[in-house]
Amino acid sequence: MATSGAGSRLVTLDVIRGIAVMGIFSVNVVAMAMITSAYFYPPAYGFHSLGDRIMWLANFIFIDGKMRSLFSMLFGASMLLVIERAEASGLAPARVHYARMVVLLLFGLLHFTLLWWGDILTLYAAVGMLAFLFWKLPARWLLGVAMLGFVIFSTGSIHFTSQGFAQYEAATAPNPSPEATKRFEEQRRFLHPNAKELAKDRSEHANPVAHFKSVVPERIIEPFDFGPLWIETLGLMLLGMAGYKSGFLTGQWSDANYRRAAAAGLGIGALAYAALGIWVWSSGFRPPESRFAYGGISVPFRPVMALGYAAAIILLFRRPSAIRDRFAAVGRAAFTNYLGATIIGTLVFFGFGGDLYGKVSRAEAWLLVPLVWLVMLAWSKPWLDRFQYGPFEWLWRSLARWELQPLRRRRPATALAPEA
Repeated sequence: MATSGAGSRLVTLDVIRGIAVMGIFSVNVVAMAMITSAYFYPPAYGFHSLGDRIMWLANFIFIDGKMRSLFSMLFGASMLLVIERAEASGLAPARVHYARMVVLLLFGLLHFTLLWWGDILTLYAAVGMLAFLFWKLPARWLLGVAMLGFVIFSTGSIHFTSQGFAQYEAATAPNPSPEATKRFEEQRRFLHPNAKELAKDRSEHANPVAHFKSVVPERIIEPFDFGPLWIETLGLMLLGMAGYKSGFLTGQWSDANYRRAAAAGLGIGALAYAALGIWVWSSGFRPPESRFAYGGISVPFRPVMALGYAAAIILLFRRPSAIRDRFAAVGRAAFTNYLGATIIGTLVFFGFGGDLYGKVSRAEAWLLVPLVWLVMLAWSKPWLDRFQYGPFEWLWRSLARWELQPLRRRRPATALAPEA
C-alpha cells in the first residue's frame, strides 16, 4: 500500500491535479461563453469557421471528459490521503471526511446559484460521501468495483444515445408520426434555439442577480440532478483510491510500467476519439452522430485515456524542476484555481463584465484559456511560498474544522548570534 509520506509522492499527486484543473477550463470556457446546448452540441451556437471545428476536434480528442476523469481520480486519491492522515492523528476519519464534504456541497451550491450552471462540486461532495464507504478496501477490490461502475455507466450511455439516434431518424423521415414529431420539437429547442430563446438566455447572464433569479427557485434542484453520472464519478474516485493504494498515482511504479500504461491509455484513447471525431465531422455534425459520439460510444475510453495521462505526467515530472514546482502549486491550490477560473470567465463573458456572452465563437472564446493558464501558473507558487493553503482551500479547511486555520507559513527560527 502506498504511504502518504512527503516528498515526490505528494508532489506527483499535486502535479497531476494541477494539469487536470487547467485542462478542465479548456472545455468549461465554452459553457461560460455561450448557451448551454453549445457545450453538448457544437453547431447550436458559435460554430461557423474552420477554427471553431479544429478547436472542437482538439478538445474532443485530448481534453473533454478526460481531464474531468483525471481530476475525479485525484479527488478520490486525495480524499483517501486526508482520511488516512486523520486516522493517523487520532481523529475520527468519518467526522473529518463528512465535514469536508458538507462544506464542499455548500460551496457547490453557491457556485451554481451565484456564478455558473456548470458546477461539479455538488456532484463531488455527494459522491464523495458515498465513496467513503469503500476506503478500507484493498486496491484490487477498489479497482473491481470501479470497473463494474464503468461497465454499468457505459452500457447505459450507449443504450440511451442509441435510442436518441433512432428517435432522430424517425422524426426526420418522410411522414413522421405525431409522437416522433413532438420529440423532435423538444430536441430542436435545445439544439437550435430561436431568437427569442437566445435573448432570454442572454438576459439571464446580464448580472449575478439575473443569474440568481434564473436558477432560484425553479432550478435549485438542478445541481443534484446527477442522473447516471454519479456512477461514473464514483468509479473514477474509487479508481483514484486504487491508484493511490497500489502506488500508481504516487510514482512508485517503474518507468517501464508507466511507459506501457501511457502508451496503451493514450494510444487507444486518442485513436478511438480521433475516429469518432472524424466521423462526426464527416456527418456534417448531425445531432444523432454528435450525441452518440460525445455521450455514448466514447464513454468507455474516458478512464482509459485518463490513466494514460496520469502515467505520462508521472514520467515527465519524475525529477525536480522549476516547471514541476509550478504545476504542483496549481494542484495544491486546485480548489481556488477551479473557482477562480469561473470568476474570471464570468467577468469576461457575462453582462456585468466584458459582456461577450453569446458574441464570440468557440475558437474565439478559447483564446481566454492560455491566459487563465498563465494566471494559474503565475500566482499559485508565489502564494504558496508564503501561505500554507490557497485562499479557498483555507476557507474550506477552516469551515470544515469550525475554526480559523493558520494561513501564513511559519518562518524557521533564525540562529541566535554568538555572544561577544
